[in-house]
Amino acid sequence: MPSSRTALEDYLDQHDDHAWHRTAGLLEAETHEVDRTAVRIWLSFFPLVLARVLAQPHDATELERRFLLRGRYRLADQADTSHAFLYGHRYWPEVKRAIVMHADASRGRFAGPLAGIARDVARDLAAAMSLDRTLLTGIVVVGLNTLQQTGLDAFRRTAGAVDIDPAVPRRTPEDVLRHRAQDDSQGVFGFLRGERKVWTVTFDERDPESRFPLVNTQAITTAAAADPRDWRHRDPRCTEGPIPVQCRSASCGTCWVGLLGGADKLLPVEARERRKLREFGYIDTDAPHPAIRLACQARATGAISIVIPPWTGVFGAALADDASHDADVALAGAR
Repeated sequence: MPSSRTALEDYLDQHDDHAWHRTAGLLEAETHEVDRTAVRIWLSFFPLVLARVLAQPHDATELERRFLLRGRYRLADQADTSHAFLYGHRYWPEVKRAIVMHADASRGRFAGPLAGIARDVARDLAAAMSLDRTLLTGIVVVGLNTLQQTGLDAFRRTAGAVDIDPAVPRRTPEDVLRHRAQDDSQGVFGFLRGERKVWTVTFDERDPESRFPLVNTQAITTAAAADPRDWRHRDPRCTEGPIPVQCRSASCGTCWVGLLGGADKLLPVEARERRKLREFGYIDTDAPHPAIRLACQARATGAISIVIPPWTGVFGAALADDASHDADVALAGAR
């Protein structure tokens, strides 16, 4: 039989996507730079508004048709892996245990800001692990949000393990940041290349093979399509190259990506892309260089590091018409 709900679960359920993004902002100074943007990306990849739709009784086929959902869009099926692109992912087993213990020990009613809960868990765990607290803050926020979406019983049942290449843990946060900031050398006579400079797009920092070249100001999906390797075995949505793509005109939303590093090396968002990002429900922001972009519209002027979400859909506009959901929540996104 499922256990009774805890006070922590009841408290978390009082918060929507806007509250979580606000919390990430409040905790930004307490989150290591290596994961500040990654947390925002994760919150956009796995919005509460979608989880609440999935929690309602529904016909799976009809739901996928209505929201054009493709890929792995259920967080409960990937609770231990959805955050693999965060540096703090390596601490997930300890973070998961700490959150379960915090939930089991919760009594009465919680009050105060959501950031305070995340801060308490990160502080206590950092002391127990003799670790810099800023390295845990981001993954704790992700863990608490995951708990809210899946419920404690399902959260508790996951293995809580991580699968990391032995070489990855040896990279310090500073190593990761340095790599994200570094542009490709164009050689001694690189200045002669002019606008034909070539940059590297990394789409999985855990895998040294997960990268492809991009000619200066080329759209990311155009560059990815030139990668001849078969990526269908990794993701059936990939018909050409490692990034799912269908239309190349910002009409389908299939090619959305998160920018872990180099967002400012992309040409600014133009009106059509900004409008379509809002319609898809991926992000609502006026920032010229947001953390979420449509790869078919995003043109790079330097080396970048991206992360590809495991699903695609068009749920922003549809949820705006749903009386059970607030349109502002449906359009919430990373800033």
